[in-house]
Amino acid sequence: MLKNFYRKNTIEAGCDEAGRGCLAGPVYAAAVILPKNFSNKKLNDSKQLTEVDRYALRAIIEKKAISYAVAPVHHYEIDKINILNASFLAMHRAIDNLKTQPELLLIDGNRFTPYQNIKHKCIIKGDAKFMAIAAASILAKTYRDDYMRKQHEKYPAYNWQQNKGYPTKEHRLAIYHHGSTALHRQSFKLLPDNQLSLFKI
Repeated sequence: MLKNFYRKNTIEAGCDEAGRGCLAGPVYAAAVILPKNFSNKKLNDSKQLTEVDRYALRAIIEKKAISYAVAPVHHYEIDKINILNASFLAMHRAIDNLKTQPELLLIDGNRFTPYQNIKHKCIIKGDAKFMAIAAASILAKTYRDDYMRKQHEKYPAYNWQQNKGYPTKEHRLAIYHHGSTALHRQSFKLLPDNQLSLFKI
């Protein structure tokens, strides 16, 4: 059972990102402030949910949240500042857009760049422990998936509607045959050292 809050009488925003390990496209982050009495039995880390459940929960989160915001950091920015810093920047941008200012940030993971004067708590696997972080993981994931589906229309050879830019064998085979696109992260290793491994069953 996920916890409703870290501190009872504190305005808390859960923060999480999606797309760190992708070869193409932006990293997205979300920040969510939920009511202290928010309850939903299905709410969980987005990776543990079906796509149908993620989108159903997204509608509930957006309706019930005190405040939420989602923000990207694009591939060209990732190439300049690296993916870890880009993940923190995406969270900062999401927090920037919250209509209610939080007093404490609950961050999924073990590292974070402090945001202004707001205290933060890093929580490993926090998206499976706290409702606000789980909610943020769902928003970040679904908004990023929507973006990559749209990009699939421009670059259908890479099948981003299915792999969302993650380093699947299919995606890497497409890079091998067609080269990289304007959306690929050039600072990432797009192809393995042993490219023959792509053709092994």
